[in-house]
Amino acid sequence: MNSKDWFNECRYGMFIHWGTYSVAARGEWIMNRERIPKAEYTEKYINNWHAENYCPEEWAQLAKKSGMGYMVLTTRHHDGFALWDSKVNDWNTAKFGPKKDLVAPYVKACREAGLKVGLYYSPASWTHPDYPGPFFSRLARS
Repeated sequence: MNSKDWFNECRYGMFIHWGTYSVAARGEWIMNRERIPKAEYTEKYINNWHAENYCPEEWAQLAKKSGMGYMVLTTRHHDGFALWDSKVNDWNTAKFGPKKDLVAPYVKACREAGLKVGLYYSPASWTHPDYPGPFFSRLARS
């Protein structure tokens, strides 16, 4: 299968929208929608996120058993918190919360299960000074 056709051939995969926002259990836009400052978000959610139910091997086996051909993991959502030890951003899972890289075990599990690996990375970050107004959204303009 050539590199252009694999996605159309697979047609079925798993997108894992999972991160520190899972602690709040109110969706990945909680920081933006509820206008939670970075320090408060870190204290309430990131520091209380231990990823104790992180099971990429089980996820990959479930995907494979279900006939999926790929998985995609949210490695950094718009909150700007990275799920690996980033050299450009100290706000990550190696330094806070789980205190470990969560991306490498995911990639390994996908490859061992024979699945294509997808990594979702948002270049936007609500906590970055260049973001067009922290907590800006179309709802704020209404």
